[in-house]
Amino acid sequence: MTALREPASQIGSVNTLEGAGFRVRRPFPTFELDHFGPFLLLDEMGPADNAPGEAKGAPDHPHRGFETVTYMLDGELEHKDSVGNRGLIKPGDVQWMTAGAGIVHSEMPSESILRQGGRTHGFQLWVNLPASAKMRRPRYQELTRDDFPIVEFEGGRIVVVSGSVAGAIGPADTHVPITYAHVMLDPHAETTIDLDPALVAFIYVFRGGGSIGQPHVPVRGGEAVLFDEGVGTIRVGSGDAGLEAMIGAGPRIDEPVVRYGPFVMNTRAEIAKAFSDYQSGLMGSIEPEGRLGASGSTD
Repeated sequence: MTALREPASQIGSVNTLEGAGFRVRRPFPTFELDHFGPFLLLDEMGPADNAPGEAKGAPDHPHRGFETVTYMLDGELEHKDSVGNRGLIKPGDVQWMTAGAGIVHSEMPSESILRQGGRTHGFQLWVNLPASAKMRRPRYQELTRDDFPIVEFEGGRIVVVSGSVAGAIGPADTHVPITYAHVMLDPHAETTIDLDPALVAFIYVFRGGGSIGQPHVPVRGGEAVLFDEGVGTIRVGSGDAGLEAMIGAGPRIDEPVVRYGPFVMNTRAEIAKAFSDYQSGLMGSIEPEGRLGASGSTD
């Protein structure tokens, strides 16, 4: 009989506002949990049903020392950054941005959402970088829903963004071995997920409910279950309304985590340097599209 990994803890989420005032549901960081393994933040953005002109986003802001992973379920976000990247994140798409040494970017509702209104719903995950990679050159991966393998089984399916689930390998290229996936279960269904025993893991349920792990931990939307390293598969089961969840797994980074606002480094001095570099313009700025050359660099 396959061994099942036991849950280490269960946490709820807090409701707060981000960016220009859009609502998020956040299991971490909170006063209860600052970070978990390489995972610094998980925000569920919405769902929000917006009237025309009502949708809000995150205007120009900097990052250094980690990666942001934006996954859209509904609606569209327009991405721009200070190295000249432009992109539209549509339902099922992922933007995996390595801030590295520093970048300024924005994620705003698309013109279509602003003009017509509509539902917006998605996730942003922050993934820490080890000290050896914190000052790497910024990088941007634009992945569409057609890029992701889907693991189908009786009663559900799993979309694999990165890492490996049931032999399916996600296309995102990661600096540390991160597994990130979206699991969908029909009512009264069950599955098990095999993960590297050297990785910690979280499962954040955002729709429906059920039970996770062994012994069974009852869980509902807005709650996360955390797993320490260990041998065994992770069991996920749904209740009457089915279940949808985001799953993340990765290695602990055995280094100090010093964070302040949009910067995550290893020392306070590095945080101060990040603010100084941003304020002096070393992280660049987002130029109007008319000033961008064909290569994406400013003229």
